[in-house]
Amino acid sequence: MKQQELNTLLDFIQKQNSPAGDELVSIVLKMASDSAALKAVKNKPIDSTNEAGDKKYLKFTKKEIEQMPDDVKKYLIINGNAIPYREVRGMYQARYHRDGYNIDVASKSIKTVTQKVLQKLIEQDKAKQKSKTPLIKDFSIEWLKIIKPITKESTYNGYVSTWRTHIIPAFGHIHLDELTRNDIQNYIYLLTEEGKNRTAKKVKQQLGASYKIACSDYSIKNPLLKVVLPRYQVDKGEALSYEDERKLVDFCIANKHLKAVSAILTLLYTGMRSGELDTLTVFNDKFFYIDCITEKTRQGLPDVHRQIPVSPMLKKVLPYIDFEKAKTCSYRYIDNIFKMCLPNRKLHELRYTFISRCKECRCSLELVMLWSGHTDDKEVESSKVNRGYTTYSDDFYFKEIERVDYEF
Repeated sequence: MKQQELNTLLDFIQKQNSPAGDELVSIVLKMASDSAALKAVKNKPIDSTNEAGDKKYLKFTKKEIEQMPDDVKKYLIINGNAIPYREVRGMYQARYHRDGYNIDVASKSIKTVTQKVLQKLIEQDKAKQKSKTPLIKDFSIEWLKIIKPITKESTYNGYVSTWRTHIIPAFGHIHLDELTRNDIQNYIYLLTEEGKNRTAKKVKQQLGASYKIACSDYSIKNPLLKVVLPRYQVDKGEALSYEDERKLVDFCIANKHLKAVSAILTLLYTGMRSGELDTLTVFNDKFFYIDCITEKTRQGLPDVHRQIPVSPMLKKVLPYIDFEKAKTCSYRYIDNIFKMCLPNRKLHELRYTFISRCKECRCSLELVMLWSGHTDDKEVESSKVNRGYTTYSDDFYFKEIERVDYEF
């Protein structure tokens, strides 16, 4: 604002008989003062000193200012593109302590001082930006809290295990906005090279799910967008041979004192998933069967119970089974005992064995699906709609299992 314009405005205000006239005069005088000060700073030459005579000002080019953080740009523009420095014993010293920056550099060359200040500003701005996003290990706590109420306990525990065992050790020390696509991709390749294909898939899925929230909360780019999973052949396992089944049963009988034996024999002759053991209840009134809650029920939906009739094969080993012990065994303990007998087989293959034996004994394929808790099976020609319109009598449902009687 020019001096003539300020005088005209003051003259106008003073002629008004308003109670606010004095306040308006004060505001205009402040504007005039600021305007004059800003003009003086902008016109100050690079070698000019302050009143004390011991400071001068670093000057930056337009290109250098464009590289600086926004809050520093504003300060420099208002102050004539200048940061103060002083010369002490042949050394040039520059300091900038404001807006969260703490810069104190020195050199014999004024050009070097200017470059150091610019470099420090950029470095410290990056550090400030980092502080705006949490470390991945800290954000994982928040993400797990968010999904816990809508996730089944067994699934949630699996997520926690993946984060603790893989994601946090690999990326926990990195801030959310620092993780790159290459970081993730290289780790995925490392896992697949070790044959841990399912683990690689879990890492990608869970990182992807957490970053959907992180990207929204912190306005950052999603590093998962172009991460790829190498193709691999899923190793689903297969049913035990009759020889292995005989070996396993003999092992359980010889080690009946082990708590896991009850769980292993129950899994072998019911086809239950290990995660369903703790929900089993035995009924023996009109029909002899085991009731359990299907593990694959989604969170928020009602529990799905299924009844697994006790087969002749299960009856043969009942003297060696304590169902209460079977309910309280951990997966790791059961798996360790199982591998003492069959080190090259998988515990889940006991489920394959039950289903395979039922089919080999010519049991109704739809009933085998119902016993095992499958909602779909490509070998069964009837559709889900047809099954929905089918109601089996109790006699047929529970007595069909009598076919499962074989020698090995």
